[in-house]
Amino acid sequence: MKLSVGLALCMALATGLHAEVTDNIAIDPKAMALGNAVTADPPGLASIHFNPAGLARIDTDMVDNIFTVASIRNNNTFKAAPDLDIGGFRDDPLSGTSSAGGRQRLTLPIAGLLPWHLPAVALPSLGYAFHQEGSPFTFATLSYMPFYYSLDRSEHANDPGAYDGKVVDIQRLVYASPAVGYKYSDTLRFGVAVPIAYASMTIDTNMRFPNPLLGTIGQLQQGSCPNGNGTVIDTLSFGLCGGGPAGMLNPFQKAASLNLNMSAPFDPTINLGVLWEPSDSFALGAVFQGGTSTTYRGTYEFDTEPMLRQFVGGLNNSLLGPVAAAITGLPQQIPAVQKGNVVSTIPFPSRFQVGLKYKPVSFLQFNFDVSYADWARWNSMTLQFDQNINLLEVAHIFGLANSSQLTLPLGFRSVVNFGAGLQVQASRDLTLRFGYEPRKSSLPASSISLLTPLPDTKLYGAGLEYRMNQGDSLNVGVSYMKGTYNIRARSDCNLNCDGFFNLIYNPYAASNVAGDFIVRYFGMKYSHSF
Repeated sequence: MKLSVGLALCMALATGLHAEVTDNIAIDPKAMALGNAVTADPPGLASIHFNPAGLARIDTDMVDNIFTVASIRNNNTFKAAPDLDIGGFRDDPLSGTSSAGGRQRLTLPIAGLLPWHLPAVALPSLGYAFHQEGSPFTFATLSYMPFYYSLDRSEHANDPGAYDGKVVDIQRLVYASPAVGYKYSDTLRFGVAVPIAYASMTIDTNMRFPNPLLGTIGQLQQGSCPNGNGTVIDTLSFGLCGGGPAGMLNPFQKAASLNLNMSAPFDPTINLGVLWEPSDSFALGAVFQGGTSTTYRGTYEFDTEPMLRQFVGGLNNSLLGPVAAAITGLPQQIPAVQKGNVVSTIPFPSRFQVGLKYKPVSFLQFNFDVSYADWARWNSMTLQFDQNINLLEVAHIFGLANSSQLTLPLGFRSVVNFGAGLQVQASRDLTLRFGYEPRKSSLPASSISLLTPLPDTKLYGAGLEYRMNQGDSLNVGVSYMKGTYNIRARSDCNLNCDGFFNLIYNPYAASNVAGDFIVRYFGMKYSHSF
């Protein structure tokens, strides 16, 4: 009943969380191998993202061919609390079940969400740099994906995770990034880049309402008409059983589903960088990645199961039911399908990162970066539908006045993260790299959902670079990132609270949810002059 409000909130959370946990996973093999601590040692054309000042280190026309593969897995188990009681219902069929790890999907401009259910996603990218000999300027562009988050739980029809995201796919694809690096002196460089992105968000989820209000009504129905068939007395009163057997309420039963597809085809931001290298053994770098207010436009579709539709219909076909519906703001009817257009402006916070490079000896290099993202300024998000949503009208009793619009409080926090890298010059042509990056989530642990099962994580990276005689180079990087969570029943009101007036979506009310979030990455880059 309150699910639509909470589900939209979880959708908003998904947009923010991935920026601190799943960003930078598929941009550059060198960066990933060094734990993304490359602000003071920018990686070729990927400097466009990590520090545009690094472009001024390129002194030839150059091509970067990058190929990356990434997989995301999320395993969960569900166990009802011993004192589970949802308005008299005490047997949750999801208790003791588990959710599969998931597959990946991919969204492309024009084509939209592709139909393939992939064990991993391959992300090729291409970049060019142009430098005229003797000029202090280097111009460049690069296509890349600064963040990617995708989980597809639709492979198994009864996957319990489908009640909090059957398919979730949120991407930001930079298809052009005009940039310039300027060499002010032999030790000081500046850079600016304008990444132009295609941003997309797809959420397809089943919904259920394990809430005491719905459970209490269901118990009243069972007491009045155990077989689900109404009586004359029922018709002359509130019509609780007027919906027939299909209208009997069960808080653990599927009630509806939502499919939401939104995108922003042209979303530019700006990156500003500075790099100071007083010697080969020491460097400082800084980058500012500007925020944006992205306007997403797309479509939605609510599909409501017979349970709620029949219940509301029976209520309004009785003598006193319409009076109760008018007092509580319930709709006169809920269509099986309601779809249309939706618009939402979602702010994306700015980010600042500084880095240090230090070589104590010629063959050994340490990198260290610190970043700050201003998520705390993101206070709310509004979804504007093109019509009143009948399913949302059910929430009028909880204070939702406008069923064509949802303004959602979010409660993000700003976070500080760091990354560290070690680089070893094994020979004249071979460099070995290792990295570590603990990533903090921009929400507290009490706000995790399965739409965004993103706890604090730790990333471990390794890689190598081999330089060829003609000046070409091959970079290879691998990384492994993992975080775990164990959310006790009633401790996370984006997931498992069971209070009578909980407005935030809690599909696993009064259940313990334990899970992990794992990202595996492989990347390869071939750089050569032309």
